[in-house]
Amino acid sequence: MIRHNIKAFSLIGIISAIAIIFLFWLIYFSNPSTDPKMNFVGFLPYTNAFFNTCSAFCIFFGVQAIKKGERDKHIRLMITSFIFSSIFLVSYILYHHFHGDTKFLGTGPIRPIYFFILISHIILSIAALPMVLSTFYLAWKEKWPSHKKLAKLTYPIWLYVSVTGVLVVFILKIFGA
Repeated sequence: MIRHNIKAFSLIGIISAIAIIFLFWLIYFSNPSTDPKMNFVGFLPYTNAFFNTCSAFCIFFGVQAIKKGERDKHIRLMITSFIFSSIFLVSYILYHHFHGDTKFLGTGPIRPIYFFILISHIILSIAALPMVLSTFYLAWKEKWPSHKKLAKLTYPIWLYVSVTGVLVVFILKIFGA
């Protein structure tokens, strides 16, 4: 059984590393597509904020459900949060493929605040991906003590990443991009 877990966690690590390397390349090294038919992507940051908001609510209420002993509700909410996060990721990739990176033009005190939020968001999103996948794997395999232990670490990180993703969009909108 331990060998099976090692294979699963190795696969989760490989998938996470590939996703992170791909996103890093997409944002910092690839050139955005110039297809004029794809000018619709301007609304995608708000769509992404919506999906992150939905994910954050599901994460929060999913944890509240399990604390109340509502296991089925917890499962539904966490799966729904995972789905919202997955849709967000697809939308995020589309936006960066067709639009490219968004430069922050804000000045004054908001600038260090924005970059603190953005950098902590990026670093924790890198950690969140394998943690979320591993937490789901442990639940799927019904490894409840391990699931619960990892979920206690995953929950605040996943919630923070979801909430700060929304903050980044709104700070960019309010203070200029």
